[in-house]
Amino acid sequence: MRAPEFWAGPGRGGWRGAALAPLSALWRLATRRRLARGLPFDPGIPVICIGNVTAGGTGKTPFALLVAQRLIALGRQPHFLSRGHGGSAAGPLQVMGQGADVVGDEPLLLARAAPAWVARDRVAGAKAIRAAGGDVIVMDDGFQNPALKKRLSFLVLDGGAGLGNGRVIPAGPLREDWLEARARAQAIVIVGAETRAMPDTGSLPVLRAAIRPLDPAAFAGRRVFAFAGIGRPAKFFDSLAGAGAVVVATRAFADHHPYTPAEIEAVRAKARALDAVPVTTAKDAARLSGDRARGIEVFEIGLAVDSPASLDQLLGVCLRD
Repeated sequence: MRAPEFWAGPGRGGWRGAALAPLSALWRLATRRRLARGLPFDPGIPVICIGNVTAGGTGKTPFALLVAQRLIALGRQPHFLSRGHGGSAAGPLQVMGQGADVVGDEPLLLARAAPAWVARDRVAGAKAIRAAGGDVIVMDDGFQNPALKKRLSFLVLDGGAGLGNGRVIPAGPLREDWLEARARAQAIVIVGAETRAMPDTGSLPVLRAAIRPLDPAAFAGRRVFAFAGIGRPAKFFDSLAGAGAVVVATRAFADHHPYTPAEIEAVRAKARALDAVPVTTAKDAARLSGDRARGIEVFEIGLAVDSPASLDQLLGVCLRD
């Protein structure tokens, strides 16, 4: 699904936000009860959670990849743990060549950097990772899942979206109240320019991160037809333009959209008509295989933080026995 426009603000979502507020109260109550249920399982190795407080894309997966890279540089053997949204596998299952229809698109990207596992039962996934030799777990999402004991939790915010209209689902994009989420986090990560007001981060350390193209010259001066099925497609379109591409047209799909051959052929036809190259994200490309991937170019990005030393310090404290 796509997030409704009134979730973004400004304001509190108008009459729609107000009308849905009673349902938000039920969502809030259900989340609190879930988080209070039982004692989290300690897998005996550090668990680092890359989470967010809003529905939709914030940059969690690129930041998870960066965290794994830093852990490897520190001599550790991180394994990723994901629910595998959009895939059919319940797991625990290590990502080893399966398609996005089985393991989801994000685990395929994570598996490029370190071993990645899909498990709807996070405890079973953590046990499988430890048995396989992993010495630290990096959870992509799962901040609102209380099953595992987390040593370090990052809350990732999009600088261009903030907390949207500030209301909880379904009246707004929040998965839970900001102050309650902040109380369980150890650090905040703000991705991209802060064009929206950011919430009060209290005494938590704040890392600022920026998306960077891995090959800045790859699309400079080229006419492109950009399409994406991610949380915030506009952010991808802006990044392409910022890398010097001539974005002649765009098409946004729902997050995790399973592309059909007919849809991809329509994308190719549109690009040909515009004398442009069809370009998408690495996450979208993970959902394209065989003939669907033919002729589709990928805009590869990475994430850089303003203070790598601060990130390493947070990781170092987490890794101490």
